[in-house]
Amino acid sequence: MTFAEIGLHEVLLKALADSGYTEPTPVQAQAIPAALEGRDLMVSSQTGSGKTAAFMLPALHRFAAEERPAFASAPGRTANQERQSARSRGNDRPRFRAAQPKMLVLTPTRELALQVTAATDKYAGTLRRLKAVAILGGMPYPKQMELLSRNPEILVATPGRLIDHMESGKIDFSHLQILVLDEADRMLDMGFIEDIEKIISATPAARQTMLFSATLDGSVGQMARKVTRDALIIQVDAAHTRHENIEQRMHFVDDLSHKNRLLDHLLRDVTIDQAVVFTATKRDADTISDRLNIAGFNAAALHGDMHQGARNRTLSAMRRGQVQILVATDVAARGIDVPSITHVFNYDLPKFAEDYVHRIGRTGRAGRNGLAISLVNHAEHFNVRKIERFTQQPIPVEIVVGHEPTRRAPTGNGRPGGKPNSRPAWKAADSRGYGKPAGRSDTRNSKPGAPKHEGFERAAQRDGAKNGRTGPAAGNHRTYGDR
Repeated sequence: MTFAEIGLHEVLLKALADSGYTEPTPVQAQAIPAALEGRDLMVSSQTGSGKTAAFMLPALHRFAAEERPAFASAPGRTANQERQSARSRGNDRPRFRAAQPKMLVLTPTRELALQVTAATDKYAGTLRRLKAVAILGGMPYPKQMELLSRNPEILVATPGRLIDHMESGKIDFSHLQILVLDEADRMLDMGFIEDIEKIISATPAARQTMLFSATLDGSVGQMARKVTRDALIIQVDAAHTRHENIEQRMHFVDDLSHKNRLLDHLLRDVTIDQAVVFTATKRDADTISDRLNIAGFNAAALHGDMHQGARNRTLSAMRRGQVQILVATDVAARGIDVPSITHVFNYDLPKFAEDYVHRIGRTGRAGRNGLAISLVNHAEHFNVRKIERFTQQPIPVEIVVGHEPTRRAPTGNGRPGGKPNSRPAWKAADSRGYGKPAGRSDTRNSKPGAPKHEGFERAAQRDGAKNGRTGPAAGNHRTYGDR
């Protein structure tokens, strides 16, 4: 099946072809035809499956055939006429009229909202009259008011900020046709359930609702059944949701010092174009980013305590290739879509298996191959088993000669839930230069002509000594956006 066979508007087909897309992904092939028929959808799919196009292309197809209505309260008024009317009333600015969007996309994070908005602009092609705007926390209020004053057809928003504008009368959902809940499971995990219910109650009952989530079990499934009507349930085959284009590995580490030395070694792999290192805390993201920069890497941090301008500049620098290593927390990294990310490192394992799937999905984008490496403390092997059960994929244990753990990996056929690695340790990752025979000089992981670095672990020690502490750096941290 092709996009042309689905019957999409010719402008959308041209925009897709210009972007190099001719055939839909599995989730798109099932969701788009049903959405074009006006069906409600409950879709279980992982990040990177093409779900944004699955809900946005049908909406753009519908809106492309409709005429753009003016504000219901002021038909035919131009911006100049509004200003003249305001002056006649003795006001400096025209009276604000509530925006009346046709489509609302709710996302859990600002980054995902911006990604959806950018994708919409790309798919819309020459349909310039179709406006899509993102309303987010951290965005200056005057800017948000200016965006809403355009009366956009498509509104992409995070729940908290959207509630603020609803309560102040800046948004009117009486004309809403389509509601999308993107990554609904994450919104529930972040405590947005009450906000979501309040938003939905303000929309017409006759709307079309599409819900996308990594899983449709538990509370997500209950909410999905509550907000949809006779919904078509789409669960993409596991072969397409297990990130089979992403190679997964794990290395056992003895302690924090061992973990830092191993991370430094692995990050010097010549096959890395760009990488994301995931940490459990915001402070660790700052600390590791600083120490990687001291060690000679081009690194930047990304987390929720950074102001929005800094986060946007960091992501822009990542997309331009000016940042090679992004050190991020889970929430901040949601929605990152940079095709040149070849590696993902779990410096800390996530608490939930679903987050592991989202993390490694930052690589292997657009059909490319990727590599996900987890640094695991021996006490965390039970968490590894949970991840393996959830993904239905074993994660092989790898050993780098010169960085071996002093403790043996947990028993159970050599690794949690799987068989022992039958390859010699020095061949465990020979194709990517991660291991070497004992006694050889390991030069395969160093780029030709690269400056000598003092090493991440050495930088960590020096950083701690310089600041009179050995714990995570507090204050004076650098991020790309703050430079």
